[in-house]
Amino acid sequence: MKLGFIGLGVMGGPMAGHLARAGHEVTVYNRTRAKADAWVAQHGGRAAATPRDAAAGAAIVFSCVGNDDDVRQITTGEGGAFHGMARGSVFVDHTTTSAAVAIELASAARERGVAFLDAPVSGGQSGAEQGILTVMAGGDAAAFEQAQPVISHYARAVVLMGAAGAGQKTKMVNQICVAGVVQSLAEALGFALRAGLDAKLALSVISKGAAGSWQMENRGHTMVDGKFDFGFAVDLMRKDLGILLEEARANGAELPGTALIDQFYAKLQKQGHGKLDTSSLLKLVSDR
Repeated sequence: MKLGFIGLGVMGGPMAGHLARAGHEVTVYNRTRAKADAWVAQHGGRAAATPRDAAAGAAIVFSCVGNDDDVRQITTGEGGAFHGMARGSVFVDHTTTSAAVAIELASAARERGVAFLDAPVSGGQSGAEQGILTVMAGGDAAAFEQAQPVISHYARAVVLMGAAGAGQKTKMVNQICVAGVVQSLAEALGFALRAGLDAKLALSVISKGAAGSWQMENRGHTMVDGKFDFGFAVDLMRKDLGILLEEARANGAELPGTALIDQFYAKLQKQGHGKLDTSSLLKLVSDR
């Protein structure tokens, strides 16, 4: 299948790579052209000069960029992908954005005879590299059925959650859970270290019981070692928390714990730790 992929960062690059290895003809676009050229040198395909060029003739166009404004720019902006897409094609956005921009762009796509799926992902950089992401989608069911088998090249779970915006709202649920788990893990390890316990041994015991989690299994030991360079950064988490807290204000949801954890991440940013991964919350409660 002829595909387009826009945004070749730590998530998008590996995801597009899985599509190429599956035998699809992939045209890529990245704001920094050198990154697109390097991707093509490794995977084949073609580097496009604009998102519109990357989308031309593609049955499905994927994107994984930064924020709401970035998605608007690469879709409806000058040289945007929507201007080059054929009727009946599908645009799949893997960026974590507001639900409002997903609904906005789904409407803009529909006016052009194109389908738009908001399809944020969970699993981080390692999940993208291993092809085991979880994808939560919002949009038209027929478009989802068309895109789902292709998305499955880099995802182990791909679920349609509802109409436009439902994927982004589900990602907000995910991030609320992640923030709470990481904070509790940081506090638990901080306590273990100050109590004089072998923190890694403690993890090995409690991970087999009710306290166990993905974060504990994958980040617990690295946190104890004071290593915080494993993908999803504090700066990105703050972006996501800002989006979901705004949504909560709009729908009346009460998120006192999440709002507090957002302040903890803000403190890490002020200390210059915005590029560290989210497990660096441990730095606020220990000497790690």
